[in-house]
Amino acid sequence: MAFLSQILVPSSSSVEIFSIIAVIFLSHNVAAVTAATNKTTRAVFTFGDSIMDTGNNDYIISIAKSNFPPYGRDFAGGKPTGRFSNGKVASDFAAEMYGVKKILPAYLDPKLQLQDLLTGVCFASAGSGYDPLTAKLLSVLSLPDQLDLFKKYKSKITAAVGNERTATILSKSISFLSMGSNDLAIDYFSTPLRSPHYDIPAYTDLMIESASNFLQELHALGLRVIGVICIPPIGCLPAQRTLNGGIKRACYETGNQAATLFNSKLSHLIDSLNERLPEAHLMYLDSYSPALSLIQNPAQYGFEVVDKGCCGTGDLEIGPLCNKDTPGTCNDVSKYIFWDSFHPTEKAYRILTSIIFKGVEI
Repeated sequence: MAFLSQILVPSSSSVEIFSIIAVIFLSHNVAAVTAATNKTTRAVFTFGDSIMDTGNNDYIISIAKSNFPPYGRDFAGGKPTGRFSNGKVASDFAAEMYGVKKILPAYLDPKLQLQDLLTGVCFASAGSGYDPLTAKLLSVLSLPDQLDLFKKYKSKITAAVGNERTATILSKSISFLSMGSNDLAIDYFSTPLRSPHYDIPAYTDLMIESASNFLQELHALGLRVIGVICIPPIGCLPAQRTLNGGIKRACYETGNQAATLFNSKLSHLIDSLNERLPEAHLMYLDSYSPALSLIQNPAQYGFEVVDKGCCGTGDLEIGPLCNKDTPGTCNDVSKYIFWDSFHPTEKAYRILTSIIFKGVEI
């Protein structure tokens, strides 16, 4: 993995593509945790995109960053950490729910200690996707890159505590994978890179093949309990409303239909892998229905604003366009489902994760 030993510099083409698609580069899956704590859980691991990333992109050179204000304004200490929200993200709620720790650190954080590694870390990278091209667009960690990091992680803890304890940690852990929104929202619907060559059924097949390979690799490396989060209603993201929702900024139904098609295939894939892989306990976790419920019934959950993010105008701001000089950022974030034009607020994450992971046990 070249960028682990060298500085990762984005290609001119990736910067060019970013300027074309402006601010529609990151993911929006909704997931995390709130089931009853399982005291046998030894560690929590997360993989995927910005819904899970707790700061790995801080340590690579990429446009897909959020380590600057106002991101993180409600995080402990009020400091930006590379999380695409005003506070905690799904990975943190996963670690908290299972009683492992209050926040889940990024694996690339150079300050990590052995105890941090033993109780789990985050390998996710904002802007990534199942399609290999998705990660290349913004020079972020692809699924193979994340897999390589996990292999390095496994080698480190094996050297520290031995093969037997390492095997126990992995077998007693719970892992989460959340991605796919970038593939559809960016690659397919916002650039001419994939849509001329694939119809939506064929493109979702490409995504499913990548997901299958990744999950089988994780199983081969010793992980047994893995929750796979489906794609939420991406057509209802503020950015998608702005770009594809017409003058009324309605939800982009073609995007939602594509997400639904992928989710159906993902559910079948997980059933198939559970039958084929020894001791596998893979779980399909529905983020689509809970997210849509928040959007359609905001008052029920204590929200008022569903079609804009808190940052700036809330229509398109994300990443570098959501910064301390962006005018119009809201004062009362508790009214908003979305922090920027793609990502939930900490409050929304907390509610959604409590629904999505209710009853999830090892």
